[in-house]
Order: sequence, then structure tokens, then C-alpha cells
Amino acid sequence: MAEKKNILTYAGLKQLEEELQDLKVNRRREIAQKIKEAREQGDLSENAEYDAAKDEQRDIEARIEEIDKILKHAEVVRDDEMDYTKINVGCKVRILDLEFDEELDYKLVGSTEANSLKGKISNESPVGKALLGGSVGDIVEVETPGGVLKYKILEIQKAD
Repeated sequence: MAEKKNILTYAGLKQLEEELQDLKVNRRREIAQKIKEAREQGDLSENAEYDAAKDEQRDIEARIEEIDKILKHAEVVRDDEMDYTKINVGCKVRILDLEFDEELDYKLVGSTEANSLKGKISNESPVGKALLGGSVGDIVEVETPGGVLKYKILEIQKAD
């Protein structure tokens, strides 16, 4: 089975690379020091600090493996090749919720970068899928368990 491509913006790629570098260089060194100090305390069978440090080490290594896998299958969206007449990953969009007459701003990103609290929605989410390929003035419909939501695309621009 082919691996799924991880669509990333350039900013998302840089953020993951920085996190990976920090984990490999700084966090590994910190955790090795914690484990060394815990070992020096003696009996490892009843050493809570040692167990906690080993758990943290396992979490760090798992995150490193996860980021490596994401980056291995990453497809970076290039700003200079984007057409801002249509919505694509990497665009910032302003839409109007036709039911509540409320304007919403989103940045469309790959699923790896999605963070609804920061206004970043995935291209794989129901709203993201509906918006993809849309143009200013289009009305898109989103199927949800609660019914159909309608949005009018007001603006498409380059994301910061």
C-alpha cells in the first residue's frame, strides 16, 4: 500500500524541521542527563524518577519517528506557484456562513498542520474539501451530521 502524501505549507515544513532538530539535539541530551542522574540514585526497581525519564525518552523517540515519517512523505505547497483565483492548500480564505450571517477566516492546510483553534483547517475536513477549488462568489455546501451548511466565498489571498 502506498503511503499517503502529507501536504504541508512551507511554514509547516519549517516548523516540523525545527521541532525535529530540537528533539534530536536538545531533548535527547536533556533526557539522557535525567536518566543518568536517576541511575546514580541507586535501586532502579523503585526509582520513580528513572521510570518517568524512561517514559519521557520513549515519547521523544516516538515523536521523532512520527516527524521523520511525515517529512519522508511530505509534499510542500509552494507559494510562488499558487493561483489565488481558486482555493488551494496554503490559501487564506474569508467565507460567509449564510445561516448565521457570520464571516469566518481560515487558512487551508494539510491535515498534519490543522489546528482549528488557530483557524487552520485541513484540506481533508468537510469544510476544507468543500472549499477546495472554489472561487470568490461561489457558494459551497458542506454535509454535516446536523444538516447542510452553506458558505459564500468572499476572499482568497496568500497566507502569511
